[in-house]
Amino acid sequence: MTISIYRRAPAAGVFAILSMFCAWGMGPATAQDAKTPDYEAIVASPDRSDADRQTDQRRQPAKMLAFTGAKPGMKVLDMEASGGYSTELLARAVAPSGTVYAQDSAAVVERSVKDKFDTRAQKPAMKNVVHVVRNYDDPIPPDVGGLDLITFFFAYHDMTYMPVDRAEMNRKMFAALKPGGFLVIADHSAKSGDSATVGKTLHRIEESTLRQEIEAAGFKLVTEADFLRHPEDPRDAPVFHPQVPTDEFVLKYQKPS
Repeated sequence: MTISIYRRAPAAGVFAILSMFCAWGMGPATAQDAKTPDYEAIVASPDRSDADRQTDQRRQPAKMLAFTGAKPGMKVLDMEASGGYSTELLARAVAPSGTVYAQDSAAVVERSVKDKFDTRAQKPAMKNVVHVVRNYDDPIPPDVGGLDLITFFFAYHDMTYMPVDRAEMNRKMFAALKPGGFLVIADHSAKSGDSATVGKTLHRIEESTLRQEIEAAGFKLVTEADFLRHPEDPRDAPVFHPQVPTDEFVLKYQKPS
């Protein structure tokens, strides 16, 4: 099931025409869409919430947005969007003509995130977001394809203790990306040898395990980032009660052209 949370009519006909051209990748908006946004300015937007600014302190969102390469006009899938912290940032980065599909399963939405996401969805910055309520191993509506970017932030480990076919999920993500499109995935690092066994207890996953699963679907590693690395983390405590900053890995994969 796909739920559109925003479909406001443009204020003027000329704006509507320009928006259509932009969505089709043609016309006057194309040059603007090629520009890289000012990610620091996005993060500093005065209408962002205090709660999100608190989260910024550990997430380093400007660096994460730059690493994703999100730009105006892009079509993005945000896996396990949860309360929409990353969804909103991505929506700001791909505005005004891009779209962000914020995905979560029906069970998770009803149990823990519906109110948070619905409240966020009322913000003007979320006008180009579509809330997609589907199972994680079938996350993309059949009428959605040719995605430029998929993000999977700090949630892949959740798939290890839910009834999710991760191999099928990864195949579906691969199929939904356009050739040359990117998957950016970040998660909390588990100790060597922990594999996928501590997802529920520590909310972590061993990096090598995640890499193997993603690469089995056909994704090719392009680069990785170290701005969330914390080698001082012994990686043996739940991430919600860290004694030191949590060690986290950030990886960028690509669907071969």
